[in-house]
Order: sequence, then C-alpha cells, then structure tokens
Amino acid sequence: MGSRDAPSIQAAVPSVDRVLRLTAVQSLIETHGRRVATEAVRAVLDDLRRRLSVEGEAARPLTTQEAIADRVRETIEARSAPSLGAVFNLTGTVLHTNLGRAVLPPEAIAAVAAAAGAPCNLEYDLDAGRRGERDGHVEDLLVRLSGAEAACAVNNNAAAVLVTLNTLALRKEVAVSRGELIEIGGSFRMPDIMARAGCRLREVGATNRTHAKDYTAAVGPRTALFMKVHTSNYTVEGFSAAVPVGELAALARDHGVALVVDLGSGTLIDLARYGLAHEPTVAETLAQGADLVTFSCDKLLGGPQAGVIAGRADLVRRIRRNPMKRAMRCDKMTIAALAQVLRLHGDPDRLAERLPTLRHLSRPAEEIEAQARRLAPALAGCLAEKATIAVAPCQSQIGSGALPVERLPSAALVIRPATGKRGSGAALKRIARALRGLPVPVIGRIHDGACVLDLRCLEDEAAFADQLVHLRPA
Repeated sequence: MGSRDAPSIQAAVPSVDRVLRLTAVQSLIETHGRRVATEAVRAVLDDLRRRLSVEGEAARPLTTQEAIADRVRETIEARSAPSLGAVFNLTGTVLHTNLGRAVLPPEAIAAVAAAAGAPCNLEYDLDAGRRGERDGHVEDLLVRLSGAEAACAVNNNAAAVLVTLNTLALRKEVAVSRGELIEIGGSFRMPDIMARAGCRLREVGATNRTHAKDYTAAVGPRTALFMKVHTSNYTVEGFSAAVPVGELAALARDHGVALVVDLGSGTLIDLARYGLAHEPTVAETLAQGADLVTFSCDKLLGGPQAGVIAGRADLVRRIRRNPMKRAMRCDKMTIAALAQVLRLHGDPDRLAERLPTLRHLSRPAEEIEAQARRLAPALAGCLAEKATIAVAPCQSQIGSGALPVERLPSAALVIRPATGKRGSGAALKRIARALRGLPVPVIGRIHDGACVLDLRCLEDEAAFADQLVHLRPA
C-alpha cells in the first residue's frame, strides 16, 4: 500500500458520535451507560486506525457498522466482567491460599447474602434496645465448642497474634522457642510481627531442641508472656525436643506470666475421627493450660477468612479494649458466615457431609479414581491428536500450612502433549493456558512433563464435563 492510499483507508473509520448513534450501540448505552459505551467506542476506533495503518486493505472488513458494533460490545463485556470469579481447583491442594482457601457451605453463603442485602443487628442488642457487641454473634458458639471462657474475632490469625501481643506485651518481652520462629507465605515472619506489636522477642533454646529450663532462664522483670507457635508449615524431626503445652503452662503460672499458643490453622474437632492425622484442637490446648489460643477460620475450620482469640475472659476483655482491635474487626458478612460454620461444628456426626473442606479432605481415593475414569474419555476427545490422557494415582495435600507432611491418596487426569520431546514444554503451556481460558477456569499443576488435574476437590462433575467442548489449545 502506498502512503497516498492511507488517508482514504483511514477515512473509513467513522466518528465516535456516528458509532454511538448505531442501534446496537444505543442498546449498549441503555444497559451499561453512556460513559462506558463512549470509552469503549474510542478504544475500538483507536485500535481500528492502528490496524488500518499496519494492515491496509486487509483490515477494511473491520470498518463495517456491524463489525464495529460487535467490537464495542466485546470490549464492554470484557471490561465489565469481574476479575474475581470461580475456578475449578484441581491443583491437589485443598486449602489453596491463591484460590481462596476454604469453600463455604451453603448455609454460610445464605447467611452472607442475608447480612449483605439488608440492615442487620450487627452491633445492636435487640433485647436491650441499645448498642451491642459484634463478637456476641460468634462468642457463645466459640465458647461452647472450645471450652474457652471468652472469645473474639478479628480479620485473620496474623491480626489475632498482633493484637494479642500488642495488648499483653507492649514494651515487654515474649519468650519463644527458636524452633518456632516461623515464616509463612508472603514472607510473614513471627519476629517481624512481634516487632510491629511493640514487644521484644526473647529467643530460647535451639532450633531443634528447647527445654523447660530454657524458658526459666529467659524469665526477667520485663517478661510478659511465654508463647508457643504451632509450626504449621514445616516439621522438626530427628534429634529434637519441645516443651509440651501442659508443662509450659505450669511453668508460666509459676513465674506469673501468661501462655499464648498460636495454633495456626486451628481446628475445633479431632480430625482423626475422619481418617486424617490428629491435629491439636483448641479445646485440648486450653484444657492443657494455655491462657489464650489464636487460630485461623478459613483453613481446617472451613469458614471465612478470620482469626479467633479464645481463652481467659480477663485477657479477652483487655484485647477488646485495645484500639487496634477495631482496626482489625470482622465485617457483618464474615461474622454471618463464621457463625453458620460454627453451628455446623455443633453436629460433628454430619460435619463431613455438610462442610466442603472436611468433605474434600476425607474423600476416598476410590471415589476420586472412579470420577477420573468417567471424565477421561471426554477430555481425550477434546484433545485428540494434541495430547494423551491417563488416569493415575497421586497425592493431595491439605495446604495453607495445615498438617504439612500429611498426604492424601487421590487420583488425577494426567495430560501429556502428543508432540515429541522437543517442543513439549511449549505445548504443555498451551494446554494449561487453554484450561485456564475455559468459562470456569481449570487450575491444575505442571509436574514431570504433564498437566496434572487432581480431582479431589471436583464436586460439580457435570459442569466440568459440559465446558470441555470449549477446550481449544492453540
């Protein structure tokens, strides 16, 4: 194309006003508003001018009214689509931090919708007709389930630890075993949270062995707390020793200091009942003498993101009076969801059926394998000549730092590119990208030259199978 032809081609681009007057675009204005439509039209026309300058006559079909209106609609739809949406978690990690951790049960979802859609008595005492306490909606439930004297909730367990330390040990010392100075996801470290809380960390013992005498040697006039931190995302094995909660609680009482136990993931039930490894429960820890326990709600508890502080009533009252507590408080939707999840825990006989997290964790491998064999032919048909599909045993993990060495026998669909060794990496990436591009994105994991889809968390089998027709690797 000669440069003298460029102006005539560019003249094929209509004005913004002309496009806005098109019937199809008028309909978009009615639905989305004039400002949204105008911004989309300008973006489409700018892109059209660019393509005409590069492609010339080859891009002329894009200048028709129908083509422009379609592009405007597609642009608005893409910009209007929420960035946060459902996915199929087939990674094999049940409580996947990047995928939102615990899935809420229907009862909790309904409670969230009810609280969000109308005014509610979040901080209003209906009996007394005056201001109430938002923690009251969950405190009685937590007390009954854990045996604590009192409890309150904040927005996550990190906040629970932070406000507890700031309240009880500001400008004082907290003794912690060197083997429990954890770092969790996002470079969150216990020493850093202590510094932010305004207290001084007093390290005791060695990385692999800490004894009661180490805590005794650390006690001084500035000692406020002994703290025990559950090493939720790693284990120390071999030549190792730690002071049990009961022994440490007695030692704390002897020295006139409180014992705070950070349980991390935390659980209100004995997981061994459901075929999982035993994890210290909140009730057990308090019964052993801990003064306060902190734990997460969106991990083994199977609830919304929140953190709980439970234990001695006098200490919980002090924490509630800390201005920092207000900055970390839960909103009405979190409170509503947490209350419903706690109510489900009151019926442990049916909990594995009603709580998605526990249902996923306790799902039998044989059931998962049968599901994989049902789905394999449909997936193979969609990827014919591009990949081979096999059903293979695999190991799931709990995730989010819960029971880090525990593995759950599972089954997976294993997708291997049909290309030779050369270029298989690129083909594998295309398949993974195509899975993520489905109407409900499918998130698996890449392992040993294959895309592995662990089906442990797949409950809506029909929805997964129905959308496979859209699977088109480039």
